[in-house]
Amino acid sequence: QVQLVESGGGLVQAGGSLRLSCAASGTIFMLNTMGWYRQVPGKQRESVATITSGGTTEYGDSVKGRFTISRDNAKKAVYLQMNSLKPEDTALYYCKMTARRDYWGQGTQVTVSS
Repeated sequence: QVQLVESGGGLVQAGGSLRLSCAASGTIFMLNTMGWYRQVPGKQRESVATITSGGTTEYGDSVKGRFTISRDNAKKAVYLQMNSLKPEDTALYYCKMTARRDYWGQGTQVTVSS
């Protein structure tokens, strides 16, 4: 019943910005930690940013100072503002909700060109 759908990915030049959105649907009360993860071929999925229901955030070292995670519980949405994008940020970005089990979105592709 719970579904997460990411959007906002695309092609952007290095130094540019992109805003990812994750919309949740189904029986969800937004009391759970939400997060953004990314994966590139040949690498394990890595944590990009997480945010608790109260707004406490954590970021991966590689994105600190450049990315900002936020949430709107009324809209059942979580966002990832990505600034100063680098080619190394190219990946498939996934939204995750941690509950009794983890729920994952289908992913949205972000490609940063030089």
